Amino acid sequence: MKKILLFATLLTAFSGFGQNRKSPHDTVSTKDVTVTYGRPFKHDRVIFGELVKYSEVWRLGADEATTISLNRDSKIGTVDVPAGTYTMFALVNENEWTIILNSVLGQWGAFSYKKNKDKDVAMVPVAANKLSAPVEQFTIRFDDDNFMIIEWELMQVKVQVKPNVQ
Repeated sequence: MKKILLFATLLTAFSGFGQNRKSPHDTVSTKDVTVTYGRPFKHDRVIFGELVKYSEVWRLGADEATTISLNRDSKIGTVDVPAGTYTMFALVNENEWTIILNSVLGQWGAFSYKKNKDKDVAMVPVAANKLSAPVEQFTIRFDDDNFMIIEWELMQVKVQVKPNVQ
């Protein structure tokens, strides 16, 4: 009876997972890379420096932490990363971000990152560029030159994600 009660409790808890999301979610892919993330809106808020504090780790979106899946061993910026699925965060500053890949999956936001930072697989510094027009909805996309482009508010960062040649 205890096993049935435990199973019912777990089923109820996990069946509601994701229903309290505040933002739409999206998945973007290339042949070798897939990113799944929450896409919050700006809604007249100051994002970088206020909502997303400088010098703090951010989940790159909303709700569950963003995930990146690499089908092949790849180079993220200048760092070699084995094929696999990782949680992706960013340490945000005004002129430079550090893109962080962490091996602990299933994190909600960046709330448990501190206790999991010893599981970082890659930390990649990238320049933060100011845009001339605001981006209302947080966006991650890929261009034809193997760059993952992250944009929101008046900020854009680009990091190269390139499969290793074998």
